[in-house]
Amino acid sequence: MENNIYELQYAMDTFYFLVCGALVMWMAAGFAMLEAGLVRSKNTTEILTKNVALFAVACTMYLVCGYQFMYDGGYFLSGVTTVAQMDDAAIAGVLADSAEAGFDGDSVYSGASDFFFQVVFVATAMSIVSGAVAERMKLWAFLLFAVVMTGVIYPIEGGWTWGGKAVPLIGELSYSDYAGSGIVHLAGAAAALAGVILLGPRKGKYGPGGQVNAIPGANLPLATLGTFILWMGWFGFNGGSTLKLGGIAVANEVANVFLNTNAAASGGLIAALLLARVMFGKADLTMALNGALAGLVAITAEPADPSPLLATIIGAVGGAIVVFSIVFLDKIKIDDPVGAISVHGVVGIWGIFAVLLSDGDATFGGQLIGLLVIFGWVFIASMITWFAIKMIVGLRVSEEEEYEGVDLSECGMEAYPEFGPGG
Repeated sequence: MENNIYELQYAMDTFYFLVCGALVMWMAAGFAMLEAGLVRSKNTTEILTKNVALFAVACTMYLVCGYQFMYDGGYFLSGVTTVAQMDDAAIAGVLADSAEAGFDGDSVYSGASDFFFQVVFVATAMSIVSGAVAERMKLWAFLLFAVVMTGVIYPIEGGWTWGGKAVPLIGELSYSDYAGSGIVHLAGAAAALAGVILLGPRKGKYGPGGQVNAIPGANLPLATLGTFILWMGWFGFNGGSTLKLGGIAVANEVANVFLNTNAAASGGLIAALLLARVMFGKADLTMALNGALAGLVAITAEPADPSPLLATIIGAVGGAIVVFSIVFLDKIKIDDPVGAISVHGVVGIWGIFAVLLSDGDATFGGQLIGLLVIFGWVFIASMITWFAIKMIVGLRVSEEEEYEGVDLSECGMEAYPEFGPGG
């Protein structure tokens, strides 16, 4: 009877992991729709190609070497041991581990489900980069960077944080990040920032005397759909990071995570919408969408412990920060078409320190060192990688190709051909 209980717990934890991983995978569609909606129509096909291709590259590179760098585990050559291949002693060992862990202890689940859940996080980090470099980067230069980012840069940083490995010259980090405000989102933004600095702004974005020219997106309904998809997928992103489901205490924690995730997104959207109304005199939809995403990023580092009111406040602060950040980056001529660096980077930093508001075990020093390690490693490694790619194949399309749209030069087709020159 006892073994049957633990078999059920093992099955539940594994299944919950897989479902949450599938929700995170669905975030790839959200990023694709958000970015496609916020760029000009002449660049839509290339944006979609980048997003679907980076997901495949991330899954393959993490399988080949990334998981090994991060957790000293790998499936590429060894394959996955299934229950059908396990003898009675091996099955008894798994159940014994589960019994020792207990319903409120460490999670016990299939190693394959752990890999699947981790690999979709890698793809999320890379998706952040896509929007920031949109409309002027060569497709194959981007995909070359994706190989290095998902196979080496992110997994090494993840090994120092979630993997518990010692950082060279520093040692083990005392850093708390429940679902990845820093580990995933700040890392993606740091890689994006390095690329944007080397790439430069889009033609016509900035004029003389500090003038900032708005380049509106082509499809705001699509951008709104993308935001809702990301909002939904975030329940798997944060909820799955409990790493298990079995047990009353853990089930309550999962419910709190879902509740706080939703509350923070709502707070972020409302704050960004109100602030945009005050600053610009209009209800700016793009700021509202980024405000919701900022709220989600802000709560990701600790969605379990805050009260719903505190989660709403954390999200609202993130929503306000993202508006100021987007305006500031434009002033210093950092051209980010979708606001990814502000949403995932600047607000990711806020999320890292917001942990201190509800987690009594977290320390300011531990959070600060973790932040600096993540940003420093990813930014420097990404800058070196981007620069090498620039020297070898170049990063940017020609001015003529940028003017005509990268859909034709990079993909040979338009997303909306009936509205093009030959329509």
